Amino acid sequence: MTEPTQLAELTADRLLDGYRKGEFSPLDATRAALERAGQLQPVVNAFVRVDADSALAQARESTERWRRGEPAGLVDGVPTTVKDIILLRGTPTLRGSKSVDVNGSWREDAPSVARLREHGAVFLGKTTTPEYGWKGVTDSPLSGVTRNPYDTSRTAGGSSGGSAAAVALGAGPLSLGTDGGGSVRIPAAFCGVFALKPTYGRVPLYPASAFGTLAHVGPMTRTVADAALLMEVIGRPDSRDWSALGPVDGSFLDSLSGGVRGLRVAYSPSFGGQVAVRPAVAGAVRRAVERLAELGAYVTEADPDFADPVDAFHTLWFSGAARVTQRLGAEQAELLDPGLREIRAVGARISALDYLAAVDVRMELGRRMGLFHESYDLLVTPTLPITAFEAGVEVPVGSGLRRWTGWTPFTYPFNMTQQPAASLPVGVDGDGLPVGIQIVAARHRDDLVLRAAHALEEALGLSAFRPGGS
Repeated sequence: MTEPTQLAELTADRLLDGYRKGEFSPLDATRAALERAGQLQPVVNAFVRVDADSALAQARESTERWRRGEPAGLVDGVPTTVKDIILLRGTPTLRGSKSVDVNGSWREDAPSVARLREHGAVFLGKTTTPEYGWKGVTDSPLSGVTRNPYDTSRTAGGSSGGSAAAVALGAGPLSLGTDGGGSVRIPAAFCGVFALKPTYGRVPLYPASAFGTLAHVGPMTRTVADAALLMEVIGRPDSRDWSALGPVDGSFLDSLSGGVRGLRVAYSPSFGGQVAVRPAVAGAVRRAVERLAELGAYVTEADPDFADPVDAFHTLWFSGAARVTQRLGAEQAELLDPGLREIRAVGARISALDYLAAVDVRMELGRRMGLFHESYDLLVTPTLPITAFEAGVEVPVGSGLRRWTGWTPFTYPFNMTQQPAASLPVGVDGDGLPVGIQIVAARHRDDLVLRAAHALEEALGLSAFRPGGS
């Protein structure tokens, strides 16, 4: 019999194999995940809400289905968490804000949650987010500060920081996050887990985000295979999202087996000198790129042809912040995170012409990246130029930066272009903090991102990239 502590360390793929073989049950796995959640919550603060009674009831039903040899779907009985931006039926979705009424009806699942429910996932609870997911670290007036599992004095990143910390520490191997400017990739890099921002529309989103078509839903997992499994479930159309893509051609899981031999990979260590990358990060990413070459990829050091689009991104992002908080009264607005109050005020002053000018920048950026991918199958960069910094602040102390976008220059451009982009752990710095590599492909080529990430993950191994090396 596998011990509970060991069950909490298992991937979704390994749990499902154990269920099939009768080695343990979904109830065993759920109890282990809930125990781990209870242990980590006082330390890292990854959860807004854990619903143990509901999770155990779901796990008992799953255990019975497996006993009969009739699992409901691809992830039946797998402990799963959901970022508190995404609707989960029967559970308040507070979006990190004291301005949201906890006594809402909460009768509807988001599309990704609905697909997971159909496939028998066991929902443990909701993970932390900054207020309305507005920044690249996870703290909010509602739930406080979420901390890094490698060093609790550091941030977990954001805005899906609770999901990243939960996955890293074994409180469920699958989590749903959202990414409007790097929000699954940033915390994945800081917490040493894998995350994919799929092509926009590949995972339907409802309700529509106030941040518009910058916002994606994506998997956060320990392994690439688990992310591919999760994509098999959630990457399906939903009539509530008019911008959702049609059914995928082929299988995300099948795409993992291709390897990287013959792929044309552009390696951009600093966006042509535009980004100052810490030496420890640059070294870990370069070693991973060299491993890609050893695996048979054709690697060329080449930079995408664009200047930093941060001003246009800010126009789009700040407008979204104004929109998502537009209906708040003066008393509710006073409850907001001070940084969110600042950017909503800026966003409220942006004109329609300014917004459309930012859209023009976005369209040109997309055109340039489309041409870039005629020459290269993949673009590889550091996920972030730094490792995790002090918890409870938006930017590193003493950095001179004003907003979180100042230290995330590699992530938000690919929300603007809607391309698939992933972060994979590739090492640690001198303080033992994780380093992530970002892998980007042309729109609709999520399969290539997963394929390359899986090949690199297998080549590098994972044991070094877990808190405590476990």
